[in-house]
Amino acid sequence: MRDDGHTPPLLDEDGRPVLVRLRGLTKHFDVSPPLLSRVLEGKRRRILKAVDGIDLDIPRGRTTALVGESGCGKSTVARMLVTLYTPTDGDLIFEGTEIGRLRDRHALAPVRRRMQMIFQDPFASLNPRWRVGRIIAEPIRAHGLMDDGAAIRRRVAELLEHVGLRATDADRFPHEFSGGQRQRLSIARALASSPHFLVCDEPTSALDVSVQAQILNLLRDLQRELGLTYLVITHDLAVVRFVADTIGVMYLGRLCELAPADALFAAPRHPYTRLLIETVPDLRVPDRDRRPMAGEVPSPLAPPPGCAFHTRCPLATERCMSERPAMIRDAHGTVACHAVEEGRLPDWTPAQRTAP
Repeated sequence: MRDDGHTPPLLDEDGRPVLVRLRGLTKHFDVSPPLLSRVLEGKRRRILKAVDGIDLDIPRGRTTALVGESGCGKSTVARMLVTLYTPTDGDLIFEGTEIGRLRDRHALAPVRRRMQMIFQDPFASLNPRWRVGRIIAEPIRAHGLMDDGAAIRRRVAELLEHVGLRATDADRFPHEFSGGQRQRLSIARALASSPHFLVCDEPTSALDVSVQAQILNLLRDLQRELGLTYLVITHDLAVVRFVADTIGVMYLGRLCELAPADALFAAPRHPYTRLLIETVPDLRVPDRDRRPMAGEVPSPLAPPPGCAFHTRCPLATERCMSERPAMIRDAHGTVACHAVEEGRLPDWTPAQRTAP
């Protein structure tokens, strides 16, 4: 804190203002058998390490994406960010305030107003018994932003039109809309509290490909108009290439590479990132050798020692099997890989690159 009593703004290593900062963020789930079973049958406690120490800065007004295979922990990170989960350890700082350990509902209320989440399945996240107008107005009433009914109805109409729907749609029920329209409703509801930060958890995976582009374009337009900050959670590399400024690649609860989107696709460095990109079809290079991802993801109940990826990595050595790599930053980004540190990483040849 400065002498004038104000907390200095958070900046990332490139000097950009940081909206969200994660340091050592960890989430473990106790999935042990009941106590009686452990006593009578001699079973041990079992701890699932969903997120195992994440350091990440999310710059204000930018889009950061987390990608990885199912079960890598990216959705758990999202739920911790919006305070649905409480971190087991580490720091979660939002707009200069440590929110990871807040428990009181009154203390969390202003934080939750400034951050909202867009879920994967828009139909499951919308109350089927409520009309659209009530669904979108709920955050306004819950946070006490407006009391006058007429003013709330006008605000709901504005939000519907802002996401490409009609004001008269407020009188309809969610089942009367298509999947893409329901996702627009979810976005309108998320915007109702005038948030600064949106967490988008697989926002287009339940939609047709033609509708996905419409929703992604809408999110980009809203970001420009409202100055929003996004964290996008997805396994679809085509989505992150379209929307993200920075991409973080997760594997088994850990961040293994973090880089600007253009740099990551042009010259990925972590072997896992390379394998992910190699699985993406490329119509411009139909004869490109696309190798499937080999092996199985180890269980987060018993993660391997050392580098978590060493059981599937073609470059693994004895050091990889015993020593966990640290995140190393350079001009290209940040990566946790012994092969990169030791200069053993083969060049990323043009034949392997996806077309721009």
